[in-house]
Amino acid sequence: MNFIDEMKARAKQNIKKIVLPEASDLRTITAASTALTEGYADIILIGDESKIKTMAKENNLDISKATIINPLESDRRTEYAQKLYELRKEKGMTEEQASELVKNEVYFGMMMVKLNEADGLISGAIHSTSDTLRPALQILKTAPGTKLVSAFFLMVVPNCEYGEDGVFVFGDCGLNQNPTAEELAEIAYSSSKSFEQLVGKEAKVAMLSYSTKGSAKSELTQKVIDATNIVKEKYPDLKVDGELQLDAAIVPSVGKSKAPDSDIAGNANTLIFPDLNAGNIGYKLTQRLGKAEAYGPLCQGIARPVNDLSRGCSADDIAGVIAITAVQAQN
Repeated sequence: MNFIDEMKARAKQNIKKIVLPEASDLRTITAASTALTEGYADIILIGDESKIKTMAKENNLDISKATIINPLESDRRTEYAQKLYELRKEKGMTEEQASELVKNEVYFGMMMVKLNEADGLISGAIHSTSDTLRPALQILKTAPGTKLVSAFFLMVVPNCEYGEDGVFVFGDCGLNQNPTAEELAEIAYSSSKSFEQLVGKEAKVAMLSYSTKGSAKSELTQKVIDATNIVKEKYPDLKVDGELQLDAAIVPSVGKSKAPDSDIAGNANTLIFPDLNAGNIGYKLTQRLGKAEAYGPLCQGIARPVNDLSRGCSADDIAGVIAITAVQAQN
């Protein structure tokens, strides 16, 4: 059983309601049909019901079990607008602005999650990351005890002996552009929790750099060293080490050679990139050249499960993220 099939099997154990606010997109409807047909999530599609049903019919997709809601016609819109106004009035939002915002599919769906009428939301196939995360942070806010919202990719590399049988978490590859040492430390901790929640194995965290254990020295390497020290101090039970080059982090023979005293070097399954340049390049190289499945950017640190998508995603990618979001919602 591959990783996503495992996610689907886990999702079936406790079915959750997942909101898809981009139902004007064929990929979203196709993914909804997959989830409903395979029975691993209940689906709420946000958009024009007649257009959604026409698109499904034209493409022979069964979405008969989906709940379809048009924000412009919903009798819940007034209540949602009032709730949104109450949430944001101290930030300067007016009742008129709230009334306009809940006409937007993403805001409408986010209010459903806020009011426990849905368990999670996925957007990003046609919306930017900011248009997905802004309403999430305004409405759902951060999880208790979390200082930083960050993003990660769940990477599944075929025929790979490294990581957890080819499964890795890459963080942060989608949100924080140039995190400080303190922020890198938070990303490392959140990513370790995401790995353990989704993969079910102990996280082994490598703080990545172009240097291993002082082989080069600069402001860039020092940030990673500082972040590693912060993680070890704040989270002493977390298995983490750095700074490590990528090969030293995941290849046992290289890890033993370059960092012989490290119990993480050569065994890492959770890779923390020093900035968004490195993270974005790293996941796309792995995806395109390593033919890996890349699920994300998945979000961590938000009070309820909300996940972003790459605008280049496929319907199968969305179907996989539905399963992952459903598993996150079980916790």
